[in-house]
Amino acid sequence: MTRRVYDNTRRAEQARLTRRRILDAARELLVERGPAAVTMRDVATGAGVSVETVYKTFRTKAALIKDVYDVTLAGDDEPIPMINRPEIRAVFAAATPRDKVARYAFAARRVGERVGPLLAKLLAGARGGDPDLLRFRETINQERMAGAGGIVRHLAATGGLRADVDPDRACDILWTLISPEVYELLVADRGWSPEEYEQWLARSLTDALLAR
Repeated sequence: MTRRVYDNTRRAEQARLTRRRILDAARELLVERGPAAVTMRDVATGAGVSVETVYKTFRTKAALIKDVYDVTLAGDDEPIPMINRPEIRAVFAAATPRDKVARYAFAARRVGERVGPLLAKLLAGARGGDPDLLRFRETINQERMAGAGGIVRHLAATGGLRADVDPDRACDILWTLISPEVYELLVADRGWSPEEYEQWLARSLTDALLAR
């Protein structure tokens, strides 16, 4: 390895570690205080970097929040789309429609566990009328619909989707049942365990979507 390549590799790794520290600090502050009470300077202090570094890395607070959400959703900062991650690949690899739905319910539970506390604060900010957080909510709703569409198409292609359920309606049902608001209502507000949520979701999806 040449000196130049070594230096470039080291700088890239240092940049990634700095980005990770900023994301970790931002997540902790957002969950603790809520987005309205967190500034870029707060995040810089928490991460042990300059505020200029935070702006250089993420440009805006809205972009920082979205990246915090994306990394929390995935569970790490690897550039791997959700559809290619093990929890979702297991859905496509499962042998029967019931197994596919059960594995999907498990994946949805894991997502809820990871993002629940953070997303509760972000969605509360959206309900308060913050325009950046309103756009954030719309973006994640669209992303969730795209993911639901992929699962519904897979069920239809493998013969698992009920014949009397229109695929678009099936997407709406799935999109609603896996919404963070439903997870928050059942787990945070009603005191269900994540395991109970997973079991309920699997039963609900089976009843609503799968062929008899």
